[in-house]
Amino acid sequence: MNIVVTDGYTLQQGDLALTSLESFGNLLIYDRTTVSQIMERCEHAGIVITSKVPFDAVILEQLPQLKLISVLATGYNVIDIHAAKQRGVVVCNVPAYGTASVATSGPCLMK
Repeated sequence: MNIVVTDGYTLQQGDLALTSLESFGNLLIYDRTTVSQIMERCEHAGIVITSKVPFDAVILEQLPQLKLISVLATGYNVIDIHAAKQRGVVVCNVPAYGTASVATSGPCLMK
């Protein structure tokens, strides 16, 4: 299975090892992906891992092998979830992303 990371730059800050994903399939990591590059990079993907790259109904219709989109953020507003559901594509996100960081950021002092 082909696994495509569309915006690896957001992940590659030197503290994450994405090589563990290679055990699930052929891993392709792109630092950034423009809308015009989505098809050429994701056309054979079974899994897409993204952060900011939009996947609308038109794009999803052209990705017949796609089974999963994992959004590396709390929301999934960059994905047309209704179109994904119609095509049987599972969409997931990271609902608790940053919770500990926000909770431990310190007290807010108001005057």
